[in-house]
Amino acid sequence: MDRQRLEKALESEFGGTEAERRAVARAAHDLADSGRPSRDRGHALTVPGVLDHLGDAPDGSSLVERWNWWLGALDAAYGGYDYFTVRYVEGDEEAGLRR
Repeated sequence: MDRQRLEKALESEFGGTEAERRAVARAAHDLADSGRPSRDRGHALTVPGVLDHLGDAPDGSSLVERWNWWLGALDAAYGGYDYFTVRYVEGDEEAGLRR
């Protein structure tokens, strides 16, 4: 998972603050490194895949809400994905208030 590529794609697709994009990209990178998506779903985590899944989140959701929504679905289906949710966006008090 290329974090920089994902951050740019997230900005283009969903906007959000730089800190939000960084937090989501970091969580996605950690998730990809864990190997869970490959084990549970049969394929690796990709930038296009992340964008597709986040696009399914309810309209009006922030970037962090979209990520956590998708991780909630994965957690319900497979368990163990709660660890990869974004709980705090470092250095972005404005984003923290919106979650």
